[in-house]
Amino acid sequence: MVPELPPLPALTRAEGQFIDAYLDIVDLLGKANPSRTSHTYGALRAAQALVGRVEALREALTLMHMRGASEVHAETLACALRVLDGERRAARVTLPEAPTS
Repeated sequence: MVPELPPLPALTRAEGQFIDAYLDIVDLLGKANPSRTSHTYGALRAAQALVGRVEALREALTLMHMRGASEVHAETLACALRVLDGERRAARVTLPEAPTS
């Protein structure tokens, strides 16, 4: 039986796009992480895709700013990131544990 996830908090469309683009970038950085990849081609493809996703992130933040959202509701967005498995996905961006001898 799969445990039930908490509901995604209510987000504006721009906040949802912000979260989606951010997580896409995190995923791509994880694929390009030199300490976690084994093939240059996959890392290259991830690096190439980053450009478009960074533009999407910028567009989401621009939209939020133009609509008068001058603050980021970090607690709400952190909750959304947790529901969307952001902690596991972000862990791929960091260095793996050093082997102990």
